[in-house]
Amino acid sequence: MKFRPLHDRVVVRRIEEDTKTAGGIIIPDTAKEKPIQGEVIAVGPGARDDAGKVIPLDLKPGDRVLFGKWSGTEVKIDGEDLVIMKESDIFGVIEGSTKVKAAA
Repeated sequence: MKFRPLHDRVVVRRIEEDTKTAGGIIIPDTAKEKPIQGEVIAVGPGARDDAGKVIPLDLKPGDRVLFGKWSGTEVKIDGEDLVIMKESDIFGVIEGSTKVKAAA
């Protein structure tokens, strides 16, 4: 990808959730929620403090993150649907193989 976010912006690819429930019921596309987790694709250099010093971001490409359903701006880069958001819009990094679902 030839896109570099500026300042404290992060580019995230949404990770689709399972289309089948634990009981085996298949969820149709019209009833699906927007994914709330994704993979960080690119990060900016960081925000500047009052003195002009760059504060680096805590995220790095490859991190799995959790964010709000309506966070960021959806864009299409190289034919791929991505979300650009500020680092502060991200709730946290998912470690290991933890499964996360949105509360109803």
